[in-house]
Amino acid sequence: MKAFETLKNKANLLRKWSMISTTEAGSGHPTSCLSAADITATLFDKYFTYDTADPLNNYNDHFVLSKGHAAPLLYALFGVSGAYPLEELKTLRKFGSRFQGHPVPAFAYAEAATGSLGQGLSVGAGLALAAKREGLPSRTFVLTGDGELAEGQIWEATNFASHEKLDNLVAILDINRLAQSQATMFGHHIEEYVRRFEAFGFEVTAIDGHNFEEIDQALQKAVSNTNGKPTAIVAKTIKGKGISFLEDKDGWHGKALKKDDLQKALAELGNVDDQLRFDLKKPAGKLMPQSVDKQYKTAIDFEKDKTYATREVFGEVLADLVKQDKNIYVLDGDVMNSTFTEYAKKEVPERFVECYIAEQNMVSVAAGLSRLGRVPFAATFGAFFTRAADQVRMARVSEAHIKFAGSHVGVSIGEDGPSQMALEDIAMFGAWPDVVVLQPADAWSAAQLVPKMITHPGMVYMRTLRPKTNLLYSKNDTFDIGGSRVLRQSDHDELTVAATGITVFEALKAADELEKENIHIRVLDCYSIHPIDAEALKASLHATRQNMLITVEDHFAHGGMGDFAATALAGTGAEVIKMAVTAISQSGTMNELLHAAGIDAGHIAQKVREYCAVTA
Repeated sequence: MKAFETLKNKANLLRKWSMISTTEAGSGHPTSCLSAADITATLFDKYFTYDTADPLNNYNDHFVLSKGHAAPLLYALFGVSGAYPLEELKTLRKFGSRFQGHPVPAFAYAEAATGSLGQGLSVGAGLALAAKREGLPSRTFVLTGDGELAEGQIWEATNFASHEKLDNLVAILDINRLAQSQATMFGHHIEEYVRRFEAFGFEVTAIDGHNFEEIDQALQKAVSNTNGKPTAIVAKTIKGKGISFLEDKDGWHGKALKKDDLQKALAELGNVDDQLRFDLKKPAGKLMPQSVDKQYKTAIDFEKDKTYATREVFGEVLADLVKQDKNIYVLDGDVMNSTFTEYAKKEVPERFVECYIAEQNMVSVAAGLSRLGRVPFAATFGAFFTRAADQVRMARVSEAHIKFAGSHVGVSIGEDGPSQMALEDIAMFGAWPDVVVLQPADAWSAAQLVPKMITHPGMVYMRTLRPKTNLLYSKNDTFDIGGSRVLRQSDHDELTVAATGITVFEALKAADELEKENIHIRVLDCYSIHPIDAEALKASLHATRQNMLITVEDHFAHGGMGDFAATALAGTGAEVIKMAVTAISQSGTMNELLHAAGIDAGHIAQKVREYCAVTA
């Protein structure tokens, strides 16, 4: 052990500042940091390749702290790597500090926002996948807690990593026995974890996580691995290791030491030199993420008298674009023949990622790809993104630039029934700040908006339709995020009907029906739902006889386009009437289900008549 004396001191330096920072903050998880100090100190000092001046260099190794509550350890690791003065760690959890309670992008060295447990291994798989497919030398190390190994997503990630032969991925399992409120499922029976990871095709090494010789040998084996298997290091550790009154003691999770206890703890550590630093290896090259500012072109064309499903148009355009930009990756959830991402697979198979029916893993893998500057498109049925709501949420916190495409939206999908209908997806994606939500109604608008998804610097969700629809627009029409199009208007319109997606066609049919009765309405296609075109909505109100807007959408009433429109018109005195799906649907034809939901042309026309009669 004498050969590891300096390394032990560096590990204790991590312990020291994990405790100092949390005591200064008055909150945090110091004992969760102490259990992993020895193995992470060895990793950073002997095996980690990283340039702290360029955190986004794709040649860097990657360290994902899946157990995000151990954030003080992460901050101490990069402090001891020389990225900033250790004294700055005293700002932990203070307003405006980059050292927040759990890692977020304000901390430049965080590969992703973590803290919602079970997601880090999937993020790491995304980082490792890009390196593997592009021949980059980097390795990805993911530190997980043992409590989070009960999460289903962990096993989605292990399945994926094994299938993709990610031998550049190293999962370090911190098996310290104690979770938040009790012992973990298997406690210190590490053979349970060994068997599980071996069953999923990992190269597994079980070690004493505080024996530096065993740690060193396990890491040496992991970084030398080229056998096509990802590595799992199952480390039996002690929560609170290094401080006698904290070691393996229940009731200390998420508790900072009081100042007198801190002094006792520091005395136990002894004299630890604050000038010690890790000897990080320098990356062999430099590859930085490229900004997306190019103009994308597509030669796709449509015949005037034919009908097209926007889900298929999405697939065709994406296949064209993926050939133009090597940074675009396409991720599928075993529905490529329904979302039509199969077209992209045919064109560029090396950047098509089959994630199978594991949507949570798919989203977090996309977050890992985004961190490297890739542009990931994740596609499945819109309804199935709700299964990954938390993963999308954390990807948004991570400031990931993922582009989502959800097909099979609304009751218009027909006979498949309610389990397949996305009717809450606008509410979900629209709840997060600055997430763009689009729903093109026809082929031309879809074809123009897919490239806009790429160039938009942020997260975008596009709803695509299963039924084929007529063309509404032409090749020369333009569509922008935040825009809309007036499809029907006159000099004597009674009111405006704002529709989106399939209901645009129902609104136009209603307008035709009402015109026979000498009732004229303005029809607005709100293809951009978030942000919605507030100026167009206000202009339409001013141009019509009644200060009233009827919104119609194939989505549940709460959180849909109608709510975005109502918010945009708040303070104008306008009355907003929402027509939306208000009950669980069933199997049937599209027309039957639109009618049953009260959002077809007949219901729209009747609603207009009612309000026109009231104001006549």
